[in-house]
Amino acid sequence: MDLQKLMQQAQQMQKQLGKIEEELAETIYEGTSGGSEGVLVKVNGKNEVQGIIIPEELMDKENREMLQDMLLIAANDALAKATAEREEKMGALTQGMKLPGM
Repeated sequence: MDLQKLMQQAQQMQKQLGKIEEELAETIYEGTSGGSEGVLVKVNGKNEVQGIIIPEELMDKENREMLQDMLLIAANDALAKATAEREEKMGALTQGMKLPGM
C-alpha cells in the first residue's frame, strides 16, 4: 500500500466534499403545504430556513408578516439546537476529529 498515494486520494476527496458542501449550501430548496395556494418554506443546503411565505388569502397582511417572521426565527432556533446536539454527539464519537459533513 502506497501511503503517499492514499494521502493524495484523501486530500482530493476532501476537496470534492468541500465543493459539494459549498454547492449544497448555496442551493435553495422549497417545501409547500396546501398545494399551489398554500404555505411555502425555503431552506438552504445548510438546513437554515431562508423564508416562510403565507399567502394573503390565508390571513391579513399585518398578522401574516409577523407570523412569517416568528416562524422563521423559531424554525432556525430548532434547527440550530438540533445541529448543536448532533455535533456534540458526533464529536464524542469521533473524539474531536473534524469529518466533512458531520
